[in-house]
Amino acid sequence: MDIQKPYAGAFVGDTHHFALRVYIEDTDLGGVVYHSNYLCFLERARSDMLRCVGIDQRQAIETGRGVYAVAEAHLKYLRPARLDDELLIRTRLTELRAASCAIQQQILRHDQTLTEASVIVAFLGPDGRPRRHPAEWAKKFRGIITPGEPSSTQR
Repeated sequence: MDIQKPYAGAFVGDTHHFALRVYIEDTDLGGVVYHSNYLCFLERARSDMLRCVGIDQRQAIETGRGVYAVAEAHLKYLRPARLDDELLIRTRLTELRAASCAIQQQILRHDQTLTEASVIVAFLGPDGRPRRHPAEWAKKFRGIITPGEPSSTQR
């Protein structure tokens, strides 16, 4: 283990796993994770998923190729996460469209689901308008896609 290298998640089958710990900065005065911080946790996991399949978001931004942006997010909070909890975020790509992706995510503490999320991300060009995924990225996505049942956040 390289202690100077940031934590990176990995795929288990077709599901990306990303672990993190809840720090004091993530919580409110009661030691419960503040609701908007769940979005940050989910974003970290999605960004790491892209890195794991070989997509360099920074290079894409710096070269003017484009960027992914959240177009829609539905979250269902089931149980609170608390200070010092060890969380696991599971992420699955469930639908690939021409310029967007549907993603299902869960935040878990051990075997207990705390939050379910259904997210649509769009690929945007430098002008802020949707554009098709780069062909090599779409190919990578087809390798991890898992068509599945809609989560309760979509019902």
